[in-house]
Amino acid sequence: MSMWKQLVTLVRGSAHETGQSIVDKRAMTILDQQIRDAGTAQAKARDDLATLTARRRMVEKDVEGFTAQREKYEASARAAMQRGDMDLARQVAERLATIEADLSAKTPQIEEMRGAEDRMRGVIQSGDAKIEALRREVDVVRANESVQKAQAAVAGNYGGTLSQLGSAAESLQRMKERQAIQGEKFRAAAELEDMRSGADLDSKLKAAGLLQGSSSADDILARLSAPPAKDSLRLSDGSGDPKSLPRE
Repeated sequence: MSMWKQLVTLVRGSAHETGQSIVDKRAMTILDQQIRDAGTAQAKARDDLATLTARRRMVEKDVEGFTAQREKYEASARAAMQRGDMDLARQVAERLATIEADLSAKTPQIEEMRGAEDRMRGVIQSGDAKIEALRREVDVVRANESVQKAQAAVAGNYGGTLSQLGSAAESLQRMKERQAIQGEKFRAAAELEDMRSGADLDSKLKAAGLLQGSSSADDILARLSAPPAKDSLRLSDGSGDPKSLPRE
């Protein structure tokens, strides 16, 4: 029996969590509808206030009419009494009694209705202020919700961008490593080719100045500045001009 109670409690708890989740997701929609309902109630209250004000003004008109009738009948009663017509004066007095009874009944109503109007105005003003404050809060919450969604999207995109940049940087580093390895392969192959053909040995001899047929710029300048050999033979080319030829 205890297990069944626990299962029932679990089902009720799950239903509550599900309902609460739905309410939370649709909180803005529910709140907007509640604000609209409150606005409708405020409009109904304003209409009731207008009706009460209209009725109070009608009562005031009645009181004004009864007051005018009372003044008229009081003057008529005095005139009848002055002429000695007491029967007519009594009839007028009876009418005055009815008018004064109506005045006694309606005059307090006016004050009561005015008080009710003041209370309703206070309630309506308070309701309007609360609804307006609630609307401002809803606007702030809605704006914050939009900003947070935008921030979440930016954060997601930023994370994806960083991930893409990291992948691109890794790819670039791998390309550099492949190029460096390929360059070393090219240099190693060139060195092997020079060793096979003897070009590396010729380069060493040329650098040491021991390779025949090779001369540096300094060697050429030294040769050009050296005086001609004294034991060279002077030969004539048949034109009478002597020509100096080196001796073998």
